[in-house]
Amino acid sequence: MACHWLRRALLVLAPAAALFLAACGSGTIESQFTPTRIVVFGDGMSDLGQTSNDAVTNARYTVNDNSVNVWVQQLAFDYGILTNFIPAVSGGTAYATGNARIAVKPDAAGNANTATVTQQIDTFLAKGSLTATDLPVLSGGTADIIAEMAKVRAGTETSDQMIANVKAAGVALGGQVRRLVQAGAPHVLVVGVYDLSKSPWATATGQATLLNQASTQFNDQLLLSIVDLGANVLYVDAALFFNLMVSSPGSYGLTDATTVVCTSLDTGPGIGLGADVSQINSARCTSSTIYNAVNYGLYAWADFVYPTPTIHRQFGDYVYNRIRARW
Repeated sequence: MACHWLRRALLVLAPAAALFLAACGSGTIESQFTPTRIVVFGDGMSDLGQTSNDAVTNARYTVNDNSVNVWVQQLAFDYGILTNFIPAVSGGTAYATGNARIAVKPDAAGNANTATVTQQIDTFLAKGSLTATDLPVLSGGTADIIAEMAKVRAGTETSDQMIANVKAAGVALGGQVRRLVQAGAPHVLVVGVYDLSKSPWATATGQATLLNQASTQFNDQLLLSIVDLGANVLYVDAALFFNLMVSSPGSYGLTDATTVVCTSLDTGPGIGLGADVSQINSARCTSSTIYNAVNYGLYAWADFVYPTPTIHRQFGDYVYNRIRARW
């Protein structure tokens, strides 16, 4: 009963809801949850290689160096179930796809054929069901913010309209979390967007204030829409991790948290940032296309939005530790 009334009280403050979703219902852990399968839905932040291009097969939005280089892959490694964790296009359970939006089309790069996060879940549930040892992971919102910002910068949408649409995307992701719980998932991991005002993209466009507002509103609406699901859902605060990383890069073994290391230009829509921003697309980046041959392991950013393998791995470990502490 105490948790019930606490949930209602937390509806007035989303940051408190985040703390609640991390703690309520945890109690004493009698048996440690160890997933035997991870199922991932989302956008480029968690794409294990759903698409290919003329530079990289099964391209990921980071430096494609054949390492464990995406955070969900690191999570699978930490649980010892990396071997069979592959993209859905190759028969696996990693459905997250670069540029995918939560529920709206076209995607961030203008492609109407990219499956939304909602459609990714449709496809998975049409094939089977969730079990007690599955860990569904939802991570989205980055592509929605990119797509809405493109409209603002093109003059086809106001800042207020952008924020309204981003808030709706946060609610939509919350609806998909609820859908997985209702489908029988006893454990669901949800990761919001990091604060995109900390990205090199924000610096390049001078839009840090609006990107901060959009990121915050997305996460707040997501949290408010799932605040009553604390028994089944763990929310991990990506914004906290990335804010700490950017403010104190040395603490993460970095020498640079501002420079983009990839030089892999994309003459097409790429990741949707627009032609007036240097269109570096890390999905085309390999260890051979690195700025000035730097040691990219000491840098935070692969392109203007997506991180290097170093940060992906550290974030994956961070998420793993949060799960272990909760379940």
